[in-house]
Amino acid sequence: MAPNLGSAPESAPESALEFALETVPHSLAACRRLDRADPLSALARRFRLPAGVIYLDGNSLGPLPRASEAAVRRATAEEWGRSLVRGWNTDDWIGLPDRTAARISPLIGADPDEVACADSVSVNLFKLAAGALALMPDRKVLLGVEGDFPTDGYMLQGLAAIRPDIRIQTVSMEVLPQVLSEDVALLLMSHADYRTGALADLSGLTRQASEAGVLTLWDLSHTAGLAPVGLNAAGADMAVGCGYKYLNGGPGAPSFAFLARRHHADFNSPLPGWMGHARPFAFEPGYAPAPGAARLMAGTPPILSLTALHAALEVFEGLDPAAILARSRALSSLFEHRAGPALSAHGFRLVSPDRPLARGGHLSFAHPHAYPVVQALIAAGVIGDFRAPDLMRLGFSPLFLSRADVWAAAERFTRVMETGAWRDPVFAAKQRVT
Repeated sequence: MAPNLGSAPESAPESALEFALETVPHSLAACRRLDRADPLSALARRFRLPAGVIYLDGNSLGPLPRASEAAVRRATAEEWGRSLVRGWNTDDWIGLPDRTAARISPLIGADPDEVACADSVSVNLFKLAAGALALMPDRKVLLGVEGDFPTDGYMLQGLAAIRPDIRIQTVSMEVLPQVLSEDVALLLMSHADYRTGALADLSGLTRQASEAGVLTLWDLSHTAGLAPVGLNAAGADMAVGCGYKYLNGGPGAPSFAFLARRHHADFNSPLPGWMGHARPFAFEPGYAPAPGAARLMAGTPPILSLTALHAALEVFEGLDPAAILARSRALSSLFEHRAGPALSAHGFRLVSPDRPLARGGHLSFAHPHAYPVVQALIAAGVIGDFRAPDLMRLGFSPLFLSRADVWAAAERFTRVMETGAWRDPVFAAKQRVT
């Protein structure tokens, strides 16, 4: 079993929203009855998915929202094509980052002025980590957790390379509370483990860090748009997250960054680009940071990508994040139940938490031949993904997947394994993107 990153508190209420109170359906007909009764089922019509495909990779790249398709078409033909450079004013392209941040802020428990929508997760993480060090000049340690997403660590390594006075310390969850000392400036960790889906106790760990005087930087890439986050309620300092997973903003969609209001006055971005300037079109020789999290902006906003993300976020209006997560857990539990005999018979080992209340939106299974199995599943119309060295990762994004979809996915998985279809050598050939 993989580390659970602190896990969700045992006292978390198992309310009517929680998957545990839904009986796992034992037939396809029962799945369809539950789907018809579920008000979230209607959301699937708002996405474009290929016929015959069951998409279990929305945790890696969300599918195309119909609203985004229409918005990008309008932004190209009716805005860019008609207005040309005037679109920055006539179509308010210049305000699009702020409008998009305002749609993201309630999903992460923040206020609009605490969120900026720009750049990638990695770039925003670098900006926040460097700025955190400047806020804590007497502390020289950047603290990370073993097994966290590698590129987050790469960014800290790059920061350390230009700041030889600091050092990076990576520890296991078991010893984390003991190393939150007066030497640590920043704790960086993911809200959900990218491999296993295990949820960290964001509130509890933030409180422990705060009591030690340590700033927190959370990577929400696998929880924004899936699970309740509550950054301000937890007292978090900073966060990043991507727009293309559960937020369905499209390949390479802009990231977002959160900076708690109490840090606005003293925080300085290490990348003071013109869009983070208080008056970007004054073209002043000196830099004056914009108010709020907008100071985290750097270069010119990617308007077409932002347009797709902004439109995709419409689907979340009026939705309860707890209900979204509960539905995802119901779907993952259904897959476990229906595919369980085949998983067991063919040597798959669950590395996600076996307690569903401790996990987010995906399940990961270890298997020595996980890569060809995933490729064979894709050929059978079930799209999941592979993570090195041996994980089959299946995402249960709840806005477009039905119980009937998941039942069928489990059936197709069983056929792939029982027929040995995955043994075809064509499925063992590694592609550049896994």
